[in-house]
Amino acid sequence: MSELVRTLKKAVTLRRLAGVAAGLCVLAAAPARGQDVAVLESRLHELALAHAGSSGAASGAHGTPVITRVEVRIGELDRRVRLSPCARIEPYLPPGLKPWGRTRIGVRCKDGERRWNVFLPATVSVYAQAWVARTALSAGEVLTAEMVQPAEVDLAAAPSPAVLDLSQAIGRRIAAPLAAGEALRSSHLRPKQWFAAGETVKVVARGRGFAISSEGRALVAGLEGQPVKVRTHNGRVLTGIALDQHTVEVRL
Repeated sequence: MSELVRTLKKAVTLRRLAGVAAGLCVLAAAPARGQDVAVLESRLHELALAHAGSSGAASGAHGTPVITRVEVRIGELDRRVRLSPCARIEPYLPPGLKPWGRTRIGVRCKDGERRWNVFLPATVSVYAQAWVARTALSAGEVLTAEMVQPAEVDLAAAPSPAVLDLSQAIGRRIAAPLAAGEALRSSHLRPKQWFAAGETVKVVARGRGFAISSEGRALVAGLEGQPVKVRTHNGRVLTGIALDQHTVEVRL
């Protein structure tokens, strides 16, 4: 086993804080024995699953999934790159990136004659039971239960969360077309309209440790989860989120 593999293996074992990044870097190192790779891959799956559960990254539309499996694919380091020996290697996630879907992992030398820093492409797939289109669906159609079927879906394959609770999607119009077998995601559905412009709505103002309720008049239509302006009885205009039928939540 190469020095890079041995060092990264120690990083995975000793630093759970590095999470999935550590595991990814192990597998991205120079070739190791098959049994070593299998052990490290198994450990990486555990770390990826733990990350998904603890960070909420796997939460889909209207529910939390039961994850069935995790797959990790690591890109190779450019063969033209030559790394000098290093006594301590640190795996990390570059700023703004997550160990979820298509990502990159950084590996840097912290103790060596020459410091170095490299990046490796990686893909983390997290699978769970969700819903896919039975046949091709067109934008504008009203979704019915007959249009979809349960299937194992890669939650991390797209930024939009997969629909997990079908009851929350039935009756919604399709905003973007789906191919047969494609996972149904939030971005495929038009937001629900909870109320129309001009309707009287309940305004719930929430702050740290308190909530105040009053009434107001919606200045625009209230779409699910979207910003909406309301005018209170004293003439003040507030911006909140359309929470449900006739309710707007304002965060203070």
